[in-house]
Amino acid sequence: MRNEPFQNALEQLAQVKDLIKLDEAVYKKLQEPKRLLEEDITITMDNGESKTFKAYRSQFNDARGPFKGGIRFHPGVSVSEVKALSAWMTWKTAVVNLPLGGGKGGVIVDPKILSARELEALSRAYIRAFYKFLGPTIDVPAPDVYTTPQIMAWMLDEYEKLVGYHAPGMITGKPLSVGGSRGRGYSTAQGGVYVLEEAMKKLSLGQDAKIAIQGFGNAGSFMAKLLFKDGYKIVAVSDSGGAVYNEAGLDVEAIDKHKATGKSVAEFSGGQKVDDIFSVEADILVPAALENSITVDNVNAIKAKLIVELANGPITPEADKILAAKNILVVPDILANAGGVAVSYFEQVQNAYNYYWSEAEVLEKLKIIMTTAFNEVWEQKDKYQTTMRMGAYALAVGRVAEAMKDRG
Repeated sequence: MRNEPFQNALEQLAQVKDLIKLDEAVYKKLQEPKRLLEEDITITMDNGESKTFKAYRSQFNDARGPFKGGIRFHPGVSVSEVKALSAWMTWKTAVVNLPLGGGKGGVIVDPKILSARELEALSRAYIRAFYKFLGPTIDVPAPDVYTTPQIMAWMLDEYEKLVGYHAPGMITGKPLSVGGSRGRGYSTAQGGVYVLEEAMKKLSLGQDAKIAIQGFGNAGSFMAKLLFKDGYKIVAVSDSGGAVYNEAGLDVEAIDKHKATGKSVAEFSGGQKVDDIFSVEADILVPAALENSITVDNVNAIKAKLIVELANGPITPEADKILAAKNILVVPDILANAGGVAVSYFEQVQNAYNYYWSEAEVLEKLKIIMTTAFNEVWEQKDKYQTTMRMGAYALAVGRVAEAMKDRG
């Protein structure tokens, strides 16, 4: 049975409620999004026929600032998924202490079968459906699964046509030409590297630690390349076609070139094909693919001492309990992959200033945010004698609850 994402999110909230003695009225409000928008959007296809798609925007909480979160184009989009992701975005912005709330959007569609023109029409139709509920001070979308900087540019253009003025801060993850931020493309992975290095210090793991990365998409491939460039040993990587392993370390740049030819990493000649990346000999595991990848069925095969969740929700709640019992340190998604939303926030700030920073300035600011958040989560973990996940939730939910109470 497929895990219900929003049910998972509510279970995590229930756990943290008891931990931090969350006010009952606040807890009740945090069990549903503030607003759930749902529209049928219709576009004209290349063959002249009209086609209708179901579109959503979940605006979970804005006590700390405007709603913030991506829009995904995927056949698996559901109400439960967008609600869960909007809740997780609320905790993610709070854990890294950004003055933002949490939202998420999606369209039930397989974008791979759309032409570029159809994709543009769908992107613009999404904005026409929801633009009255979007804006730099209301709700700021961003790219997510199967959405790109180009799609963000189309959405920005449509929004500005509708409102009649420039508003680059209404959406992030844009191309540099229309107000994007330097460093945004790999910011999720870079933020992950910063927290991975902090976790390694806590566990006294050295540069020779063996790292396995599940998923070689945007986040996973950037993480592999950044770590490889810094001299770390990547012993295994995987994609939807399988996994490749080399105990002595893989040449990640060569894998990247191999992958660019359209082949799976499993076919890379510089290592051996393995059936299951979770069972390889590695000190550090980075799940960077889809949610619910680590379950009760495969969790016991994991040999790593440290797991850094670059994907959203890659570990089921049941598997999470097993990892905690085994004393395997898990740096949770709402902290580990918050680099993306941190640089999205930087993009909003630059748009508001109409003044843009160098890549070095962006990375310097990102490192401060991520390392500060890691150490604040670690303090909560120690304070409550709990896991890093619950430490992160204690910090984030506590901050949101405080803002809600201060508003009255």
